Amino acid sequence: MPASLTDRAFMKLFDDIPVERPATPLLDTLETPAALRAMDDAQLAQVADELRAYLLYSVGVSGGHFGAGLGVVELTVALHHALETPHDRLVWDVGHQAYPHKILTGRREAMTGIRQYGGLAAFPRRAESEYDTFGVGHSSTSISAALGMALAARTRGEKRRACAVIGDGALTAGMAFEALAHAGHVDANLLVVLNDNEMSISENVGGIASYLARILASKPYTSMREGGKKVLSHLPGALELARRTEEHMKGMVSPATLFEEMGFNYIGPIDGHDLATLTQTLRNMRDLEGPQFLHVKTRKGRGFLPAEADPIGYHAITKLEKNEPEKNGNTPPPLKPSAPPPKKKQKYCNVFGDWLCDMAAADERLIGVTPAMREGSDLIRFSQEYPERYYDVAIAEQHAVTLAAGLACEAMKPVVAIYSTFLQRGYDQLIHDVAVQELDVTFAIDRAGLVGEDGPTHHGALDLSYLRCVPGMVVLAPADEAECRAMLSAAYHHPGPAAVRYPRGTGPGVEMPEHLEPLPIGEAQLRRRAGSGGPKVALLAFGSLNGPAAEVAERLDATHLNMRSVKPLDREAVLAAAANHDLLVTLEENVVAGGAGSGVGELLAADGLGVALLQLGLPDTFVEHGKPAELLTECGLDAEGIEAAIRRRLGNAPAATEQGETP
Repeated sequence: MPASLTDRAFMKLFDDIPVERPATPLLDTLETPAALRAMDDAQLAQVADELRAYLLYSVGVSGGHFGAGLGVVELTVALHHALETPHDRLVWDVGHQAYPHKILTGRREAMTGIRQYGGLAAFPRRAESEYDTFGVGHSSTSISAALGMALAARTRGEKRRACAVIGDGALTAGMAFEALAHAGHVDANLLVVLNDNEMSISENVGGIASYLARILASKPYTSMREGGKKVLSHLPGALELARRTEEHMKGMVSPATLFEEMGFNYIGPIDGHDLATLTQTLRNMRDLEGPQFLHVKTRKGRGFLPAEADPIGYHAITKLEKNEPEKNGNTPPPLKPSAPPPKKKQKYCNVFGDWLCDMAAADERLIGVTPAMREGSDLIRFSQEYPERYYDVAIAEQHAVTLAAGLACEAMKPVVAIYSTFLQRGYDQLIHDVAVQELDVTFAIDRAGLVGEDGPTHHGALDLSYLRCVPGMVVLAPADEAECRAMLSAAYHHPGPAAVRYPRGTGPGVEMPEHLEPLPIGEAQLRRRAGSGGPKVALLAFGSLNGPAAEVAERLDATHLNMRSVKPLDREAVLAAAANHDLLVTLEENVVAGGAGSGVGELLAADGLGVALLQLGLPDTFVEHGKPAELLTECGLDAEGIEAAIRRRLGNAPAATEQGETP
C-alpha cells in the first residue's frame, strides 16, 4: 500500500472501539450536509475524525457493517461537500459503505439502533431519508440507477448531477459494465466514483498520480483540452494525433483506457483518504459535462488498526458488551472453573463446508463454484485443500450458474454455493442453462428464510416458490444438521438439477454422522402420531419450522410429519395424512404463495380430496429487519403463533378445503 494511504499523521487512528460516546463537537452541529459546504479543509478534516470515532462507537453499540464505512469516511465528507445533496442524486452501491452517509444526513443519534427491530435499515432506503435516493442490498446496481436519474433530469431539463459510488468488488458484476457502456453511449451527465479498496486495478497512487488527477480535472485543463481540439480540428491529422498522445500519456500513469473507450472521462487514481485532494477533485468534476469516472483508492477499515490488519474479519461486528474483549464483539466472558464448557452447535454453513471437503475427497469430479461467497458459505477449507477445483467467480451470479452448467456438460459434478437471495439474480440461467438441459448441478442454498438484521433484500423468502415451479428440479429442506449433510449427498448423487436450502446460523445441535450416505428423496419422516381424542390435526413441516412444529404437536396432541422434500413431495404420506386427519397444516419459512404448502394443496386438489388445509408461512409482504426470532414471532411462525392460528381454524373449520392462512 502506498505511503500516502498508510502514513497520514493528521488522521486520528484507533486501537479499540469506544464503549462510551466520543466527543464530537463539530459533527454534532451537522443536522444536514449543507453545513459541510461552508467549511474549510481544516474543519472538514475535523469532521472526518469525529465521524470515524462516532462510527466506531455506534457500530459497537448496535453491531453491523463498518469496515467498508471506515474506508469511505473522507470520501463521504468530500461528496456531501462537493455535491448539492439531496438535489444532486447520490447512489451508494450495496450499502455496506453508507453508514457515514447516514450519520451525516440527519440520522446520527438513531445509528445505535441500526439493523435492530424497528430501527434504521442496514442499507440505504428511500422511505427512510430523502438523501437515500435508491434502495439497495444487492450489489452492482448503483450505476444503472444513477444513470436513470441522470437521464430523467436531462429529459425534464433539470440541472442536477447524479453520482454512483461503487466498490471494486461490485464492479466485477456484468450489470455494472452494462450500465457503463450505456452511459457512454447516451453521453449522460453521470459521475461514477470507484471506491477501490482491494482490487489491483492500478498501483500508481501517490504524489504524481494525485497531481495528475488534479490537473486532468481542473477547469483550465478541460478548457484548454476542448479549446485545443477545436483549433486542431482545422489541421489534417492533428486532432487524431492529439487524442492519441493524451490517451497514451494517461495510460502511463492510470488505467484510463478501459473506461475512456467506454465514453468516460477518467480521473485518478487518487488517495481516498487525502481529503483536500478529494474535495478539490470533486469540485472540479462536478460541473463537467458528459460521463465522468473518478477512481479512488481507499483502505477498508481505515483508521481502526485491527480492521486494517484484518479487513475480512472486521467486515462487520456483533454488538459489543462493556468490559468484554472487542475482537468481533463476540468473545464470551470466561466460564467459571466449575462450569463445563457448553457444547458448540455447528452452523449450517459449516456443515456444508465439511461435507464439501469430504465429498471432494471421495469424488474427484466435484467442482466448487461460488459468486464471492467463500467466507459466508464456508468454502475456506475447500479452497485451501482443493484450489484446482475451486472457482470464485466474483459478484457474478449469472455466470456462476452457467459456468456450472458448462462443467456439467463435461461430466464434472459442480456444486454451486450461493445465498438464497442472490440465486434470484441467476434465475434465468438456472432455468435456461441448467434445468432445460437436465444438467447435473447441485445448488447449496444458504441463508434460506428470514436471515435477520439485513432485512428484506437479504431474506431468503422466495426460493421454495421460484424453485418448485421449475420442471425437473429437486428441492430439499433439512430440519437439522444431520439431515443437511445427508440431503447434500442426496442432491449430489441425483442425476439432474437439485437444491438443498438451509437457514443461516446454527441448527438444533444433533449428532453429526461422518459418512456420506444420502437421504431418500421424496420420503417424509413421521415424528409424532396424533392421539384419538378431538379433531385430529397433522402438521406437515418443511425445514426450519420443524422445531416449533414439534412443540405445537405436543400441545395439541397432533401428528407431526417432517416432510424433508419440497419437490417431489411424499405423495403417500400426504394422502395418508389427509385420510386420517380433520385438518392438515403446512409450515414453511417461505412465502405462502407458490411455496411448499401450495404443493400440498395442488396434490390434494388433483386427487379430489376435500380435507381442510391451513397453509402457514411468510406473509405476502416484504418482512423488515430484526432478529430472526423477532421476525418469526411477527409473522406468526413461532410455536405460539402457529398454535393460535390452528386454534382459530379449529374454532370455525368449514367442511370444505380452504387454501391458506397468511398470519
